[in-house]
Amino acid sequence: MSVAVAVDDGVGHEARPSASEAGPATKRIVVSYGFWIFLLSDIVMFSAFFAAYAVLAQATAGGPSGVQLFHQRSVAIETGCLLASSYSCGLMSLAIGSRRYGITYLDALVTFVLGAAFLVLELREFAGMIAVGAGPQRSAFLSAFFTLVGCHGLHVTAGLVWLVVMMAQVAIKGFRPTVERRLLCFSLFWHALDIVWVWLFTVVYLMGVRS
Repeated sequence: MSVAVAVDDGVGHEARPSASEAGPATKRIVVSYGFWIFLLSDIVMFSAFFAAYAVLAQATAGGPSGVQLFHQRSVAIETGCLLASSYSCGLMSLAIGSRRYGITYLDALVTFVLGAAFLVLELREFAGMIAVGAGPQRSAFLSAFFTLVGCHGLHVTAGLVWLVVMMAQVAIKGFRPTVERRLLCFSLFWHALDIVWVWLFTVVYLMGVRS
């Protein structure tokens, strides 16, 4: 085992241990770094879906286009719900840092309700499109649309399940370091979904009704 020895350099400063002598990184740093890699890989996947959608956006095969299918008011409400859930998620992170259980549960509940409302509106949009014969098999445009938007919806669903599990862990284990790390990862994941949705809203819905 190497031992760092403090040596006076002659000017009143002590030599500090080298990086190799400082020991391995803490688990918090390793987990955060690994989760950032996961988020970046997820962003790469969404980038591929965005590219596919951009190429196929006009391939309607004589079927309905985004101008005929998209309802801006409903999508605006979806966007408001998801952005508001990101705000409540941020408040939850602050409550966790100050060890306030009641505020943590309240903010988690608000985040869950807003995320669930987003999903309900999105599923209703999908059901309405399929009811008029605009399902994913109708055209390449609709296949790309359902793949991109549906993949984001699946991520939101996974995030809601994750949030429920984490609140159960807080109730059982309290604010242990492992629980805090998982909650931090959840917060990063949820905010990343909001960023993806802002791009999705802009590229798919705003640009789609102007094409």
